[in-house]
Amino acid sequence: MKVLHVEAGRHLYGGAQQVLYLLEGLAAAGVTNILACPRGSDLAQAASASAEVHGLAMGGDLDLGLIPRLSRLIARCRPDLVHLHSRAGADVLGALAARRHGRPIVLSRRVDNPEPRWLVALKYRLHDRVVAISEGIGHVLLAEGLPPEKLRVVRSAVASDPFAGPCERARVAAALDLPADALWLGVVAQLIPRKGHRDLIAALPALVAEFPRLHCAFFGQGPLAEELHRAVADAGLAGRVHLVGFRPDLAACLPCLDILVHPATMEGLGVALLQAASAAVPVVATRVGGIPEAVVDGVTGLLVPPGDSAALGAACRRLLGDEALRLRMGAAGQARMRAEFSPAAMVAGNLAVYRELLATRH
Repeated sequence: MKVLHVEAGRHLYGGAQQVLYLLEGLAAAGVTNILACPRGSDLAQAASASAEVHGLAMGGDLDLGLIPRLSRLIARCRPDLVHLHSRAGADVLGALAARRHGRPIVLSRRVDNPEPRWLVALKYRLHDRVVAISEGIGHVLLAEGLPPEKLRVVRSAVASDPFAGPCERARVAAALDLPADALWLGVVAQLIPRKGHRDLIAALPALVAEFPRLHCAFFGQGPLAEELHRAVADAGLAGRVHLVGFRPDLAACLPCLDILVHPATMEGLGVALLQAASAAVPVVATRVGGIPEAVVDGVTGLLVPPGDSAALGAACRRLLGDEALRLRMGAAGQARMRAEFSPAAMVAGNLAVYRELLATRH
């Protein structure tokens, strides 16, 4: 089997990391992978051992030139099917290129952003199968009119072992410029509105007053960086909230967190939640999208309504004040990740979709 994968992301964030897991697992299963991705992207380098990589110009939804570029690649490589992994241009333009050559098309849907029914009716007729990475996303798609026979659910995965190491607290504290003896909250997310950083900032002054050793690190980068810096200063939290940017050593940092907080207002599943659980870190998160599939409320963490800074603060307060509860929830989360969210299970799920689709086509 030969599969062309199209991923438009430039950085090895959640979605691109899932593509890398998939490429590695498929290659081990004997599948020939071809990867189309932006020239010079992080994924292009990381995937070179498990795929034939083709760097292309990818300019987003309005880059109509992507259609002929992908079309030429399909004509040259002759894949059995095309798997589109991104929304930005790839979901529609990539499908149009594959349709030119009569190739079956699989689309991975990683976000639960609502789409109007007319767009769903037009766009998804281009795809033979739509793979949702959570039941939550699947429910959104069905509610918007996606034909049920097209939908499959294959959850995202996490390689647990890299995140399950011991905390080297002194080294991580020095790298992040955090006090080694502090209580650490962490948010691992792009700095964009729907990740809810402002809701946590609103809850933090009361938490800092109650827990004087508390510090919070925002991992990630994005367009809200300057705005969040100002919000932190306005809340009197300078020196307590640290914007540490994108960290390639995240696997070393996560085990040192006391709590991961994820106050998103929309979320497909939340790879950072899977990574934190793999590191035995309890999670406080919002009850939206696929998050309840990643975090079992009362078992591996605590869930609160989105946009409710008071409830968010109360959940953090409960865990900050109870070390035994943090340890118990962290251990439960780590065990669940190994049992239910392995890359092998995700690869097997996608491979089953390929085989079913190709058998139907033949």
